[in-house]
Amino acid sequence: MNSATSKPLDRLRSSLNRRPALRGYLLLSPTLGLVGALMCIPILAMGVLSFWQQTGHMSFDMSGTMQNYVEALTRDMYRVLFLRSLGISGLTTFATVVMAFPLAYFIAFYVKRHKMVWIILVTLPFWTSYLLRVFAWKVILGYNGAINSGLMSLGAISEPLTFLMYNPTAVVITLTHAWATVAILPIYVSLEKIDRSVLEAATDLGDSPFMRFVRVVLPLALPGILAASVLIFIPTVGDYVTPSLVGGSDGYMIANVIQFQFGRGSNWPSGAAISLTSMTIVAVLVAVFVWAARRLSGRHS
Repeated sequence: MNSATSKPLDRLRSSLNRRPALRGYLLLSPTLGLVGALMCIPILAMGVLSFWQQTGHMSFDMSGTMQNYVEALTRDMYRVLFLRSLGISGLTTFATVVMAFPLAYFIAFYVKRHKMVWIILVTLPFWTSYLLRVFAWKVILGYNGAINSGLMSLGAISEPLTFLMYNPTAVVITLTHAWATVAILPIYVSLEKIDRSVLEAATDLGDSPFMRFVRVVLPLALPGILAASVLIFIPTVGDYVTPSLVGGSDGYMIANVIQFQFGRGSNWPSGAAISLTSMTIVAVLVAVFVWAARRLSGRHS
């Protein structure tokens, strides 16, 4: 190897030795490049498709138009479904985090032995198909389901309750159960990393258990809560299986329209425009949420 070639390599080695993070990114670069390509290429294809116009079955006008985006933003039905999707996903995120936090707290602070067993038990729902879990809730909440049958056998009601099924409430309940594991794990990791001596110091300074939780535990667990919220909110906005099975017409979300446009509707450009519009709205809301959460965390730190 000549000196002209060795000098750039020596500088690269020196730079990698000074910056371990750069070495890590270099090692990850093939994987990151592959994942980036698999993410960017479909999105770019959708972006191009969204400016076309459907003229017939699998035939398009490629001259370019903004009509699909104008319709996605101005049509009343789409606006209602956007807001409903954000509302259902927001309620699902809040309910899931609130329900997941106590279990994560219990595992982190009260389970002394066999924590891995508890973690495995938490992940048990993921061992079954997502579709089967949705169908299970359909059986539980249905007109002749477990809840109605149980209440009628106890004499609590004279006829089955109709508000349990085919509405946004059924969608929230089903999604909350389906994504509970995703919320528990990041919250547990944040709680497990809390230095117990900090809690002892708060107690020595006169904090009650409640104040210690509010002033110490909750702020330190905020990164896990933030991660859980983002991991739940983003996929639930785009869920179309659960609304179609347990939501009924009152529980349909924007993803159901997208699925229809790419399926029976056969209007791919419109579906692409609605998809990208939904992605943009969700990305902006998540960015604002993360920014606000970090500002709040900085004030309490």
